[in-house]
Amino acid sequence: MAEPVRKIGRIFKAALFAKAAKKAGITDVVLCKAIRQVLLGQADDLGGGVFKKRLNENRHRAIILATSGDHWFYEYLFAKKDRDNIDENELDAFRKLAKAYGRATNQQLENMLKNKDLVEICSDSEAQIQE
Repeated sequence: MAEPVRKIGRIFKAALFAKAAKKAGITDVVLCKAIRQVLLGQADDLGGGVFKKRLNENRHRAIILATSGDHWFYEYLFAKKDRDNIDENELDAFRKLAKAYGRATNQQLENMLKNKDLVEICSDSEAQIQE
């Protein structure tokens, strides 16, 4: 019998992330499944709502920002061959951004979607996320 599906909330990707993911051939389905893996502890928890997840057969790293488990934001993508990790200043900035996303109202999120600053890629209601 399959394990029950856990609630994951809504998953978004920033506009620049979306462009980089498309270039790298990383699909939304892959990104949605990766959030399930993050929930299972299969990512590096960098603290303050910031996670680093390996993607694309370990060729790329994604920086994911979480807001109390309700919303997930793919914010930054980099190739392992180009750099090993983010630096402390970047990590601090991502932690601050995670807090800002956490304070965003539904109306602010809708405005970011409307302005194409964010793209929503999946949510709890979508069957493709199931493990």
